[in-house]
Amino acid sequence: MNLFLPSRFFLIVGGLVVCFALGFPIPILYTVARLGFIVFLGLILVDAFLLFNKNTQVKVRRRLPRLFGLGDDNPVRIELTNLSNLPLSITLIDELPIQLQIRDFQQKLQLDVNEQREITYQLHPVERGEYEFGAVVIFMRSVLGILEKRYRHVYPMSVAVYPSIAQMKQYELRAFDRISQFQGIKKLRRIGHSYEFEQIKNYVRGDDYRSINWKATGRRSSLMVNQYEDERAQQIYSIIDKSRNMRMPFAGLSLMDYAINTCLAVSNIALRKHDRAGLITFSDKIGATIKADSKATQLNKILTALYREDQRPLEANYELLYHAARKLINGRSLLLFFTNFESSYALERVLPLLRRINNLHLLVVIFFENTEIRDFAEKEAHDIEDIYHQTIAQKFLAEKSQMVQILRQYGIQTVLTRPEDLSINTINKYLELKSKGLI
Repeated sequence: MNLFLPSRFFLIVGGLVVCFALGFPIPILYTVARLGFIVFLGLILVDAFLLFNKNTQVKVRRRLPRLFGLGDDNPVRIELTNLSNLPLSITLIDELPIQLQIRDFQQKLQLDVNEQREITYQLHPVERGEYEFGAVVIFMRSVLGILEKRYRHVYPMSVAVYPSIAQMKQYELRAFDRISQFQGIKKLRRIGHSYEFEQIKNYVRGDDYRSINWKATGRRSSLMVNQYEDERAQQIYSIIDKSRNMRMPFAGLSLMDYAINTCLAVSNIALRKHDRAGLITFSDKIGATIKADSKATQLNKILTALYREDQRPLEANYELLYHAARKLINGRSLLLFFTNFESSYALERVLPLLRRINNLHLLVVIFFENTEIRDFAEKEAHDIEDIYHQTIAQKFLAEKSQMVQILRQYGIQTVLTRPEDLSINTINKYLELKSKGLI
């Protein structure tokens, strides 16, 4: 049954009931109520004829992007065309994917005769996966507005939510913009040269005197210098901890999803910088492994692997990570390790393994600042209980800073960042290490 009764119908019925009730003490109101009731029945018949006429139709079409970006505002467009000969009042309900948990979505609009209108709204997914859209339901009312006709357009569609390509492109523009008009990305001058030896040659005016090869100079009785080849194709591995440490949500996204978006962004920039990008995920077992490469298809391989990764409710096995760093990664590489430590004890347990990994490669440990605790610690205290709670919060923040100092004490590069600043701070760290010739 596609006939519905809007609020205007019940208001009129309520008015007639009141008139009939008052008609007992005031007879003239009874006559008015009877006439009103007859007119009301006539209007119902007219409205039913207008709405349920076969010529009263509305064409509906939903348009989705090919992919949704995780954590982005993704546009959804619905086109409505009034094919009837009378203006219509429309209430539109789109059956949204269950992952969004939006149960009160509706749009109201007016459509004139033969008018076409496009409705655009934004969806903000916070989980990766396949999102299924259901039917588009519209409720139509004529100018009388006494009855309402439901039209259910069965329009099943699906779209995959991938790591944010929009954010990847945004940070690419920031990193490669020569004017540096964007905030956040630091552009650093490369200092010195790399250590990839090419050949020994005769000294010429302008060569760096620090590159003089004194042994070759002594043998040839003339100044000889080492010539180095600029090492451009370095190996950059993003390593993502997908254990329960990374399940904590901030602004709707889990820490793992923040790491996934950042991994895609920094891999794209590394490939644009002519480096080789790779990926390793792990928890209690090794997950996705993509060997570092600079092929044209490498970014798509990383994107597809990140889309399929799921969190695991178990502890991370750092012994597995160490063996993966030894067996799967050939040659000294830059390892961007995304994880989280909530206490010094958690760090101290795995510190020996992190030191061993850092001996093999250049390790950057990237973990997260708890922004909710920091915001709480910075609030104004009103009583002794607030002072006590803020003291505990400040102690927690100080412990995070202490973890940074411990890692740096052992020569491990460290980034402590807010979740929303993860991409910028990671890219800055990569550019800093590259500019210093450390990779």
